[in-house]
Amino acid sequence: MIQEGSIIKDGEFKYQETKDNKDGAIILLHGLMGALSNFGGLVEYFSKTHNVVFPFLPIFEMPLRKLSVMGLVDYVDRFIEHQGYTNVHIVGNSLGGHIAQLYVLRRPERVQSLTLTGSSGLFENAMGSTFPKRGNYEYIKKKTEDVFYDSKIATKEYVDDLYNTVNDRNKAIRIITTAKSAIRHNLGDKLHNILCPTLLVWGREDGVTPLFVGEKFHELIPNSQLSIIEKCGHAPMMEKPEDFNSVFEAFLSSFNEKESKASVASDS
Repeated sequence: MIQEGSIIKDGEFKYQETKDNKDGAIILLHGLMGALSNFGGLVEYFSKTHNVVFPFLPIFEMPLRKLSVMGLVDYVDRFIEHQGYTNVHIVGNSLGGHIAQLYVLRRPERVQSLTLTGSSGLFENAMGSTFPKRGNYEYIKKKTEDVFYDSKIATKEYVDDLYNTVNDRNKAIRIITTAKSAIRHNLGDKLHNILCPTLLVWGREDGVTPLFVGEKFHELIPNSQLSIIEKCGHAPMMEKPEDFNSVFEAFLSSFNEKESKASVASDS
């Protein structure tokens, strides 16, 4: 389990990981205002069997002139290269899914599988053209609650963190800059080039990247499967961690089965 306070800083990189093995690591890519806590259930469950890695995307640290979706892809590319990870399983939520797709398109030889959940890259109904409304707590509270099917997931602490972020002028500018960059990088005409096994996990009540987006990803990515989680919004791994883990575990087990069959074949 990744423990609070176990952040590793190595040059430009800041990350956490559960083991030190480099092959077959699960790389978690968070959304625009995501955090490790969004993946808490996944980390706790899969750290028993995998090296689960959480790189902190430098959305609020990267020089503004370099801040873009492609700038963040460059960062992830350098990070994975620096760490020497191979055959990675990349999991991306929201903006993290967008970055994951672009990374897979760039470095298919390093990726064993791709998992997208509530991902941008085709369409997203963000917090509105007026976002962020600085100083309007109730607006931020409502928009945060709308991310989830169960509004109770948006605790006061969660809303307070988001409110403080958008009321920091520097951070607000960076959020807008990154969001606009994501909109400019629509991947509809490139998704047929993603050939690795791809799992799509969508909340049926996702209001940010609605279910039709997940269905379109499924249509455009050749080797993909779509799993729909009921009574769930934009972050299934956070709102319905047990359901998400069950689907993701079944997906990962298919790779173990292939490795076992290959081993048997080579021994016979």
